[in-house]
Order: sequence, then structure tokens, then C-alpha cells
Amino acid sequence: MKKLSFIFSALVLLSITSCNNKEQIKEVPEDIIGKHMIKLESDIMTPEILWAFGRVGDAQVSPDNSKILYGVSYYSVEKDKSNRELFLMDIDGGNKQQITNTAGGEYAAAWSPDGKRIGYMNASSGSMQLWEMDADGTNPRQVSDIEDGITGFIYSPDGSKILFTKEVKIYKTVKDENPDLDKTTGRLMSDLMYRHWDSWVDSFTHIFIADYKDGNLGEALDIMKDEPWDSPLKPFGGTEQITWSPDSKTIVYTSRKKEGMAYSVSTNSDLYAYNVESGETTNLTEGMMGYDTNPSFSPDGSLMAWESMERDGYESDKSRLFIMDVASGDKKYCTKDFDHNAGGLSWSADGKSIYFISDWHATEEIYRFDVADGSISKITEGVHDYHSVVEA
Repeated sequence: MKKLSFIFSALVLLSITSCNNKEQIKEVPEDIIGKHMIKLESDIMTPEILWAFGRVGDAQVSPDNSKILYGVSYYSVEKDKSNRELFLMDIDGGNKQQITNTAGGEYAAAWSPDGKRIGYMNASSGSMQLWEMDADGTNPRQVSDIEDGITGFIYSPDGSKILFTKEVKIYKTVKDENPDLDKTTGRLMSDLMYRHWDSWVDSFTHIFIADYKDGNLGEALDIMKDEPWDSPLKPFGGTEQITWSPDSKTIVYTSRKKEGMAYSVSTNSDLYAYNVESGETTNLTEGMMGYDTNPSFSPDGSLMAWESMERDGYESDKSRLFIMDVASGDKKYCTKDFDHNAGGLSWSADGKSIYFISDWHATEEIYRFDVADGSISKITEGVHDYHSVVEA
């Protein structure tokens, strides 16, 4: 029988004991930022105590539904640094075990499609690269050796390819165009967006695909070659804005393909389908003027769900659930009569339901959308936030 794994905000990775001694925080071992042991003299919550909690993320169920893989980020106030370790536990919550213990940290961990390996990102080689380990955490090895490193990755469902993202320099600087001025830091600007927050805009995040076999990557192909825009979107977007179709023949990604002033004032992102065989790209949401993102295919690939906003330029618009018939292109607004946002979409294994997260009275709860009849039901209650849901 199927069941749902509700992954919510939980602070269970901190050992706290009460005593009469002064509050102490100890890191073990000393060269690795890891789990803190805290002794409290009172029930007063301090900033130091908050930072001592381990932050749980990237939780996901193994392909055979027997294990849960998750990461925990630990923080050191004294060192002003953090570190992330990986953990496994049985699907019922038992047999918890830490499978990494390094100073460099392991990020964006994911099961390989066959469940035999765990992929993750690590920068111990000098730049962030794709690594793999066996499913029990043993035998770590580096898979990619990409210049300047990668920013994310996704296995294709059939395991034959890997999609990864990396920064690609598109615009030339004064130094690039004048190699004899090797010490110059000057820049010539004629339009927006030349700077975003604390970064100059001369490079963009692109999607690459490469064949993958026996732990080795083939030659990578930039599916957005020479394009001056990002996928995923900066500054907050991650690989949740990109997805493979279940047959591994299509990649759907989020991008806002605008430049200059138009880019700086617009929130009109679209979903683009890249055909792996032909190399052709199609805009799936052309004419939808708001923020379209986070595509997710039904298990059989016949439908695609995503999050959509209605109006261009309005960052706080309602986040709506849409689904599209992949064959016909017909779209359906699923939360028209639901007066709240819908995010964190997750299909049921049978494709009959879509679970999503929505705010309710200052908490984030889980809802279920019935694909057949269009009904929406609230399935969780409590004074806590649910962040994601996976059917196992």
C-alpha cells in the first residue's frame, strides 16, 4: 500500500540537555563542523542556540521505496562557516545513519535512477563537481571534471544521460577585448541589467547534457549555446526549475528570455521544451504573461504540471497550479477557485493526484488536487510548516 512521506520543518538533530552550567557549544570533531551538543541553563532561546540546530534538506525516497536520503547543514558561529553531511534512514524512520563525515560538504544529493548510487556535489577537487558514492555511502569517486565547476545536476530517468548546469560567460569585458590591458577592471555599460545584487552580469547559467555510463560522463552539449539568459533563473532558482520527461527524450526548463531594460522590469518567465534527439526548443507557455516555473511531469508523461502567475511585473501575484496535456498542448487552470498559492508540486505514483503546499493561517499545509474531478482537499493540520511531499 502506498503512503505519503511528509517532510516538514523539524529541529530534531540537536541534542539539548538542561543543567545548571553555563551554556556550552562543542563541535566534534574539531576540524569538521558537525552536530552540536548543547547544555542549557534555562529555556531561553538565543541566536547561538538557533544556529546550533541542524537544517534538514533535499530529502528524497530511494527508487525501491526502502530508504530516505537527506542532507543536514551545520553552522559554526565562531568560524562563520557551514558544512553539509548526508544521512540515510529506513522509510519508517528507523535505522538512521550518517554516511559522510567531511569538512568540504556534500550538496544536492540525489539517487541514481537504479538506486545503486548516490550523486552529489562536492568541491574538494578545487571546484564544485559531480561525485558519486555507493548507495550505502561507501566508495566515493569524482564523476565530472568541468572547467569552473557545476551548479546543479539531474539524472535522466533512464540513467543514460546527466543534465548539469554551469556558468557560461557571454558578454566580453574591457579586459577581454583588450588583452594588452591585463590589469584593467573597467567596464562599459549601455543598458540594464549590468549588475544583479552583488554580481556583474557577464555570465549566465546554462543547461548542459552529457551521455553517462559506468560512472563516466561523455562530451557535454550546451542546449542554450550563446544565449544571454539563465536557466535556472537567478538569484533564487535551482534544479526544481528544470525537469526530464519520463521517457528521457525531453528537457523542460524555466527561462526569462529577455535582455536589457525589458529583463529588469519583467517577471514573464516561460517553460521551454528541448527535444534531446532533434535539438529543437519550443516555448510551451507563450502568451502566458506571468511567472511560469517548476515543471513536473506525471509518471506516464501524458500531463505536465507547473506553477504560474498571471501578470507580468507583479512578483507577489498568486501562484497558480496549471496542468497541460502534453500531446494536445491544452492547458487547465486547476486552482481557479482556490484562494491561496500552490507550490512544491508532487504527482502521486498513479498520476491521479497532485500534492502541493499552500499557506493556511500562518502555516504551510499539504493539499491534494484530484486530476479527474478537479477537487482540492486539505490533508494536514498543525502548528508547523510542511515543506515538501513525496509518495512512497
